[in-house]
Amino acid sequence: MGKIVSITNQKGGVGKTTTAINLGASLGFFDFSVLLIDLDSQGNATSGLGVQKNLDKKNSYSVLLGKIEPKEAIVKLPFKNFYLIPSHRDMVGAEIELVEEERNAYFLQSAISKIHSNFDFIFLDCPPSLGFVTLNALTSADSVLITLQSEYFALEGLGELLGTIERVKQNFNPFLDLEGVLITMVDERTNLASQVIEEVKKHFKDFVFKNYIPRSVRLAEAPSFGKPVLYYDSKSRGSTAYLNLAKEYIERSKK
Repeated sequence: MGKIVSITNQKGGVGKTTTAINLGASLGFFDFSVLLIDLDSQGNATSGLGVQKNLDKKNSYSVLLGKIEPKEAIVKLPFKNFYLIPSHRDMVGAEIELVEEERNAYFLQSAISKIHSNFDFIFLDCPPSLGFVTLNALTSADSVLITLQSEYFALEGLGELLGTIERVKQNFNPFLDLEGVLITMVDERTNLASQVIEEVKKHFKDFVFKNYIPRSVRLAEAPSFGKPVLYYDSKSRGSTAYLNLAKEYIERSKK
């Protein structure tokens, strides 16, 4: 039975999609089967994996709204053990459509229940908001992985996210755990990065992953070629960082 992980932060540009793509590919490289579900209407995970966004009905929007079976939307990627349910621009309308539905927090959970035994990990790449789509992801998930950029305002807005997670636990999903906090876009040349890391560790202690993700030109370039950085430049710092993160992640999952 696969572990379902919601990769969430209502702030944009914090390495959420980059982590969904590259941690997923790295776990696949280590012989775990991984499904990434792109729930963001911008579809950056979809395009970043070289898949067209406008596949007719075979996308996460149709899966979420129950228009098709999830297995119909799964795309086998040209990367080891890695699969995708792509996003679609119509996902932006899901927020409105779900408002009027009964049990509108459980649509995604119902869909995933049909396929989650087929994968070791299912990653949910959430939109940068705390709306109904993210609520569905949190209700469906076993755990939440939070990405934080190593900048001065890293913790800004985090209280709102943690409050949302706690409300989801109380009202929808009592088994939801905090998977961990991943610090991204670390510029090792600056003192600020070290200060941010220490500040985050004060708040989250052992929940902070020991491995962090550095700023990397190759990591930034890889999505434009439709590849995880591991398959774009396997010897780059970004590739090494995500492979090391995957090893740490596997150890945490065993515990």
